Amino acid sequence: MTCLSGGTREHNEIDYGAALENTRLGGDSRTPVPPWPEKGKLGSLQAGKDTREVVAIKCVAKKSLNKASVENLLTEIEILKGIRHPHIVQLKDFQWDSDNIYLIMEFCAGGDLSRFIHTRRILPERVARVFMQQLASALQFLHERNISHLDLKPQNILLSSLEKPHLKLADFGFAQHMSPWDEKHVLRGSPLYMAPEMVCQRQYDARVDLWSVGVILYEALFGQPPFASRSFTELEEKIRSNRVIELPLRPPLSRDCRDLLQRLLERDPNRRISFQDFFAHPWVDLEHMPSGESLARATALVVQAVKKDQDGDAAAALSLYCQALDFFVPALHYEVDAQRKEAIKAKVGQYVSRAEELKAIVSSSNQALLRQGTSAQDLLREMARDKPRLLAALEVASAATAKEEEAGGEQAALDLYQHGLGELLVLLAAEPPGRRRELLHTEVQNLMARAEYLKEQVKMRESRWAAETLDKEGLSESVRSSCTLQ
Repeated sequence: MTCLSGGTREHNEIDYGAALENTRLGGDSRTPVPPWPEKGKLGSLQAGKDTREVVAIKCVAKKSLNKASVENLLTEIEILKGIRHPHIVQLKDFQWDSDNIYLIMEFCAGGDLSRFIHTRRILPERVARVFMQQLASALQFLHERNISHLDLKPQNILLSSLEKPHLKLADFGFAQHMSPWDEKHVLRGSPLYMAPEMVCQRQYDARVDLWSVGVILYEALFGQPPFASRSFTELEEKIRSNRVIELPLRPPLSRDCRDLLQRLLERDPNRRISFQDFFAHPWVDLEHMPSGESLARATALVVQAVKKDQDGDAAAALSLYCQALDFFVPALHYEVDAQRKEAIKAKVGQYVSRAEELKAIVSSSNQALLRQGTSAQDLLREMARDKPRLLAALEVASAATAKEEEAGGEQAALDLYQHGLGELLVLLAAEPPGRRRELLHTEVQNLMARAEYLKEQVKMRESRWAAETLDKEGLSESVRSSCTLQ
């Protein structure tokens, strides 16, 4: 980070020119325009215009800066000047004169996330998930460069527009170059979004950003942060408390969403979810985030699916078509050219039709296998009469099979299969050699195959649901005509 000339001088003696010159960006200069009334933390923020594009200009009055404020400003310039990411606001240039310093930024017409949430009261989970993917993508980019933001809050997250909003992480005044193991002792950030270890111990590392992400997600889903208080004293008591943060029962959330929230809002940083686990979490699902690679990955999977289909491997082909659909939905979300989007939708319709045919074939085959295995299952149950735990696990597996036959029971059946298999795998490992072990091994293999098949069906249904609901929140055009699975 660029250091100030003079070290101990007071703010009215700071050599701004020398300090800023050391962080000069390359490229052309732009003429700053006079300040606008909307005041920011250090100065005013306005919309300006150069010869090519609309920009935002952050105008900072020099007389308002002390040494710490100058350090923060230089840190922001130093970090942003080297960053180019679709979900981080871009610093295009900066200028200064005798009175002010001007940061010429990318213009975001949609305001900030705080206003977006409060005008809607709460956000549907599917919308919060899209936003969280974008925030996670930006944080992953920063994490790979050992940069911690340290002031994550909805007010510092901008929206590119209101029609098709994309998040842009902004305000890097408190950011630091930190590895996950570096520790700091300076209090930074906003109390509502500040990790407990920052307040209670004044000793923290990069994991404080994960807590802030949890608070932002909580506020998006429930309408207010978990430590919402009427006074600073009340807020401090809640932060210092050891009570586990309980999630409201309404609105109902998916199991993965609740799991992520609880792991982010873990008071003990050593038990909090890690950055790698956060980026890999199934609810965040960065792998399927809309990007320029989505279509290529979907196409590659379709090529494999067609090959398996031609070879007569219906189950493998179905699985690959389902995986391809997981990438086609974000590809449609990402595509902006109307003609290309229509072409993709037409292809998706063809692949979905073939997947439906394969599903019928695989389902028929599975039913036949179930009937063939009935006698072996009966024999295994008879041999398990002296093993109550084994018998109970087999009953759970039978309940899963019965639930699978019910309309819309796929997820409940999958949960039962996973519970039953968890028990059966432990029992199989402890079972001595013999006929019962052979039968148990065969049963476990059959149940695992059923669970994998159901998992693909649930994923296909969720992909269809995501495609159908994209348009409802104004995040993309509808693709329901080509992605509907009956």
